[in-house]
Amino acid sequence: MNFTLKLGVSALSLALLTGTALANDNVYSGFPVTVKDYAGKKTTSVAYTGQIARHTLHDSLKKLAGKGNGKPNPDLKAQLLSYYANKDKGRMIVAPKTKGPFVISQTGVDDISKGKDLASKTYKGVVNGMPGDMKGAELVTFWIDKTSSANKGVDAVAGYNYPQLISKFILGAVMYSQAVDNYLDEGLSAKKKPNDKAYKDGAPYTGKEHYWDEAFGYFGAPAHTLTLTPAQVIEIAKMGKASKAPADAVALADYNKDGKIDLRTEMTFGPAYYAAGFDKGGKTTYLKNITQAYLEGRKTITAAKGEKLSMDQRVKLKGYASIIEENWEQVLAEATFKYAGSVYKDMTKLQALKEANKDTSKQLGKYIKHWGELKGFSLALQTGKNNLGETASELNTLVGAGPLMPDGSQVINIDGRGNYLRDQDNTTWSQYMVQMAQVQQLMINKLGVTARGNDVTAGLEDLLSKLGNQEAAEAD
Repeated sequence: MNFTLKLGVSALSLALLTGTALANDNVYSGFPVTVKDYAGKKTTSVAYTGQIARHTLHDSLKKLAGKGNGKPNPDLKAQLLSYYANKDKGRMIVAPKTKGPFVISQTGVDDISKGKDLASKTYKGVVNGMPGDMKGAELVTFWIDKTSSANKGVDAVAGYNYPQLISKFILGAVMYSQAVDNYLDEGLSAKKKPNDKAYKDGAPYTGKEHYWDEAFGYFGAPAHTLTLTPAQVIEIAKMGKASKAPADAVALADYNKDGKIDLRTEMTFGPAYYAAGFDKGGKTTYLKNITQAYLEGRKTITAAKGEKLSMDQRVKLKGYASIIEENWEQVLAEATFKYAGSVYKDMTKLQALKEANKDTSKQLGKYIKHWGELKGFSLALQTGKNNLGETASELNTLVGAGPLMPDGSQVINIDGRGNYLRDQDNTTWSQYMVQMAQVQQLMINKLGVTARGNDVTAGLEDLLSKLGNQEAAEAD
């Protein structure tokens, strides 16, 4: 998608979101049953528990991925696959869990929704940004095998933090991809799950109502997000970690005032957390734009009263879907931008420590972690509805298949047995730092990021000049 088109969609966003009067209750709940001849006891048609169950599977998988002790661990690998690839009964929610006054209602995945997995919902295309021509689920399974035998999920030789790689990729390859390239794309066609029929026999919701709800569920926002500030949405995700009084986070999350946090409707999960994180700076409104578009779209479907959607209603829905897709893509681009800056800053600190003959181990851990977040998000960005084409190719080249390590090595391929193949001294430390700044410039030029956390592009021209001088001196 080029920047001109994105500006056009932004104009559409403004027109749609300001042109629709908001209801008094800006909460994604309570929409009535509109299915004709429904004979059940449900009084609301809202349901997206399957998506929330997958958020808990993701959060639990990330937590477990750091439990390795540096040796092959078949039991840990089996547990990780249980949360990613299987639909096992009785899986406990490893994260998020009750913490002090932040009491969570559900303790098991089945308490939310039964028979759910992540693998079957993972991006079906080939992940071009990593060697091996692996599809989405294959790549995650490969990383699961690696992290199960890594010390706390980190390969300090190759430079991989697997919990971060797995987590950030899944936020795109499952949550983002399913929402924008399935439910809000093919799912909006007139023939796909029509609105004048129940989603399935006996269901209290129509096909279109449920498809739209499921797309909302993948965003991971509290149902009452529009009553909160971005900082408050973040505080819910942190479960009071940043509060002077942890009970303050409970008050923010507990919308129905029952003293507990219902993960199905009151918790903040990954995609919404990152949107709020960028909005907190005041330069963007991704969280509001996405949540409000979801809410207005649901109102449009409900207004059809169980009949087929009119052409005008379908056009409106597609407009709201465009708002969601555009803003969500921007969130992933902002995350890629931010962590490229983090990696650059880590490299600056590592270089200074090395020159001062000081211990680099702690800073190296941060570098590997931030690179994992950069790589995960940069791959996630490529799993949506839009084919990023040359932008994706350039991004993958700049980031590489692995971080440049202090010894000059860098993973460039994976052999047939799953072993990493590394290049040596093909890229200089200064060159790779420049590439991180170039990643940020790419996100500005091609995706129009606005929040720009950890911006290091101001000195890009000077960096390129110094690099050119350095290379010329080495050639002499």
